Amino acid sequence: MAARKAAGRRKQTIGKGPKRAPKKSPGKKARVAVLMGSKSDWPSMQAAVDVLEEMGVGCDVRVISAHRTPARHSAFVEAAEARGIELFICGAGFAAHLAGVTAALTPLPVLGVPLDSSALDGLDALLATVQMPGGIPVATFGIGKSGAKNAGLFASAMLAGSDAKIRRALDAYRKKQTAAVPERPF
Repeated sequence: MAARKAAGRRKQTIGKGPKRAPKKSPGKKARVAVLMGSKSDWPSMQAAVDVLEEMGVGCDVRVISAHRTPARHSAFVEAAEARGIELFICGAGFAAHLAGVTAALTPLPVLGVPLDSSALDGLDALLATVQMPGGIPVATFGIGKSGAKNAGLFASAMLAGSDAKIRRALDAYRKKQTAAVPERPF
């Protein structure tokens, strides 16, 4: 009996891990490119994609490394605007050059998310992302999942200025967030 219950619990948890990254948001034109330096960055960068999907913003999610796939990176970034991409969210750990190299290749806005994948818990990535030379701007967010979530919200806010549907979704998100905060801790 106990073995049967345990087997039932295992069946219920199968497939409950992180969602797979969509290649493109289904049914929506991709307006935001979400790039990450490694497949292992997906658990953090998923937070940005989840927010974008909740706001109704189509995104194109890619694993592109500034160091390991430079030709893939430059080809994708240089063709992105013609495909309708309006901004980039780039997540990377360690030396975290992805956001800076992306910003060097396009005039489109680049939002950088430092990831905590190194022995320095993301401090190295934060410093690499935030220290762009004058003339190559990268908006830098917090380290890890919360930074990715905020990058998704910021991207939505940028697009909401000219898209009433996204603005309504963003307003609803904030109202829901506010309603979830209790007035008292008890």
